[in-house]
Amino acid sequence: MGRNLQNGERLRPVDLARGHGLSTQAIRNYEEAGILPAAGRTPHGYRTYTSLHVGALRAFLALVPGHSHQTATSIMRAANEDAVDAAFRLIDESHAQLLDDRRILEAVEIALRDLQSAEASDPGPTAISGTNGTFIGPLAGKLGIRPATLRKWERAGIVRPRRDPQTGYRVYDEADVRDARLAHQLRRGGYLLEQIAPLIAQVRKAGGLEPLEAALHDWHGRLSARGRTMLTGAAELEAYLRERESTGV
Repeated sequence: MGRNLQNGERLRPVDLARGHGLSTQAIRNYEEAGILPAAGRTPHGYRTYTSLHVGALRAFLALVPGHSHQTATSIMRAANEDAVDAAFRLIDESHAQLLDDRRILEAVEIALRDLQSAEASDPGPTAISGTNGTFIGPLAGKLGIRPATLRKWERAGIVRPRRDPQTGYRVYDEADVRDARLAHQLRRGGYLLEQIAPLIAQVRKAGGLEPLEAALHDWHGRLSARGRTMLTGAAELEAYLRERESTGV
């Protein structure tokens, strides 16, 4: 809101909505969802809101960017039901997910450095004569893993070898070799296949390792921005909880 409310001042739905560029229907929806405390009513049945509702709306809108609309809704609903510990648990889970994302990003960066260093000293498995790639045995041997592991990675979508039309054997092209090397580095770092598969998809989408470095820089920025929005949301939620306590709601 652009102004401070006087003690006991009442707002209409349109007043509450206008301060945040929302519709009055959105305000009613937020109340029905438990994001806002129940509105007061005039003798004629019209909704009225107070500074407490302003604080709830501020808290919710500040929580959304860092926690998602669904989680922010659950946090506010818990706060309005005086289940503060449940609200804090939801916040803790979001912070834990952010920490996991940071650890995965760090692991990817380490794996990329290791992979680029390895490629600089060893260009990788030599292509089989007569093909434009390498077969499963030589690739597995070069990585120090079993062919069965590469087949498992294929089922997980991490590598996508083509089939030789004459023999039916798997043939891994340069991109497959790159993805297998990166997956191998990540597995050595303790990451699960279900965590690795979406990262490999990002490598493919970026068009290789060098373009991925720019994507990782953007990823850093997104994580930092999310961390800051979580701080903002926490501050607004704390202010709202204090006002609830002071008003005895």
